[in-house]
Amino acid sequence: MEWLVNTLKQYPELGLFAALAFGFWLGPKKFFGFNLGAVTATLIAGVAIGQLGLSIPGPIKSAFFLLFLFAVGYGVGPQFFAGLGKDGPKQIAFTLIVMVACLVVPIACAYVAGLDVGYAVGLYAGSQTISASIGVATDQINKSGLSADVAKSMLGAIPVGYAVTYIYGTVGSALLLSKLGPKMIGVDLVQACKDYEARLGGGGKAAQPGILSAYHRFELRGYRITERSGLAGKRCMDTFPGVRVFFERIKRGDQIIVAQGDSVLQNGDLVAISGRRKLLVENVESVLEEIEDRELLDMPATVVDVFVTSKEINGKTIAELAERPESRGVYMAKITRHLVDIPLLPGTEILRGDVIRIGGSVDHVNAVVKVLGYADRPTDATDISFMAAGILVGGLIGVLSVTVGGVPISLSTSGGALLAGLFLGYYRTIKPKFGQIPAPALWILNNLGLNVFIAIVGINAGPDFISGLQKLGVSLFLWGVVATSVPLLIAVVLARYIFKFDPAILLGCCAGARTTTAALGMVQDAAKSNIPALGYGMPYAVGNTFLTIWGLFIVIVMMKIGGGGG
Repeated sequence: MEWLVNTLKQYPELGLFAALAFGFWLGPKKFFGFNLGAVTATLIAGVAIGQLGLSIPGPIKSAFFLLFLFAVGYGVGPQFFAGLGKDGPKQIAFTLIVMVACLVVPIACAYVAGLDVGYAVGLYAGSQTISASIGVATDQINKSGLSADVAKSMLGAIPVGYAVTYIYGTVGSALLLSKLGPKMIGVDLVQACKDYEARLGGGGKAAQPGILSAYHRFELRGYRITERSGLAGKRCMDTFPGVRVFFERIKRGDQIIVAQGDSVLQNGDLVAISGRRKLLVENVESVLEEIEDRELLDMPATVVDVFVTSKEINGKTIAELAERPESRGVYMAKITRHLVDIPLLPGTEILRGDVIRIGGSVDHVNAVVKVLGYADRPTDATDISFMAAGILVGGLIGVLSVTVGGVPISLSTSGGALLAGLFLGYYRTIKPKFGQIPAPALWILNNLGLNVFIAIVGINAGPDFISGLQKLGVSLFLWGVVATSVPLLIAVVLARYIFKFDPAILLGCCAGARTTTAALGMVQDAAKSNIPALGYGMPYAVGNTFLTIWGLFIVIVMMKIGGGGG
């Protein structure tokens, strides 16, 4: 053990990887239905390793944090600027008001509790579960002209406040929205989601929110055209009106023909028809004799994720998209928005920045891709030059500052990197082949960038963490409960009685504004539907940005009102 401790002191970078290994191992494990998450587990591991007296100096912490913030902006950029859907402006206005509450309430709690700037930042970051704000606040503290000892004391207090308040920030948010939320809005959430789904064309089957006959679970089967079928002499498009099945290929003698909507069928043709199994069984097999012909059915097919960039498609429903001639023979399997799967229903709107998984014949899929945007095909190539230049330019803009009341104010390199990611992420919807960052690479930038930063924060704060926890642990926790609960309760009341969101998506809007995916998951469990996810996307894009930048304002305000002491 002595050898291990001495080795880690000599090579502190190994301590960093030890914290990451433990954090990512412990984070996903569930205890009583909840997990700590990789960020909190990594912080705890870093604090524990920091008790050995390790220190990781230098800019590595800031460099990884900039990678993380750029990735955050890049991911939410397409929908941050788009004003999406019919409820977009309302959701933006709602989120901005909630953001004010998320800033004011923690500041009030910190002021009444007599906390210094560091504890106030930790209280805010933990209670609002926004780890990214720690880096922005750290930048502001470092350039505020404080003595080295005072700045070090503040920075050491941040992880204490964060660790103590984060658990309730996550668990409490989830419980408030999923258990108390439906009672506050006075609705049967399960029935509300069934009704909403029925209005979107889903038949009210909330127990199977992702299954829709016209767009999911398709097959390709072979049939023979006979005189008795009554289809000989008809065009393919006229054979099964109102039923979403498609003629893909026609085998006429030794010739294989790619079927089109206006292709005329002949007696004796062998045809390959695609569609959902139920539709084929109930509508096609009652008319045509099924056959097995490998040459006919051996059709090139593909499944691809498509990044939606089209202005024309933005705001269109799945049903409207299905009516387009390019959609013939293509089936939708999944829609992902901000890493959350949303319901696949006829009335669901397609938004720029969505990732849609579609399948069908290669030709048909390629035709739809041209309409939707850009095929996000598997690749290991990331445009590093684009990413690095974006962080550089954003950082240079961020360091520009103005002095107000003797306090230098700027976006900082962190805020600059975030805004650069926002703009460039949105720009990619216009030029989709420019600045490609594949989804796996974006996941790495998000998770590794943030957790390296958090691990170093924990390691460097380790020696002071225990004393700070002993001094303010219980008090911090209780103030964290207030700082978490009050903005969420305000959000529910606003959403219900002022903005009058539909009850089915209302709690999803609240979860999105607070960027808490755990709460969204519990709301969906309570609703027995993933309909609430339809309210999550726009508030998440706005909330993630403002909650991060608020880290700067927490420092400025607390210094002004008397939180600059130790």
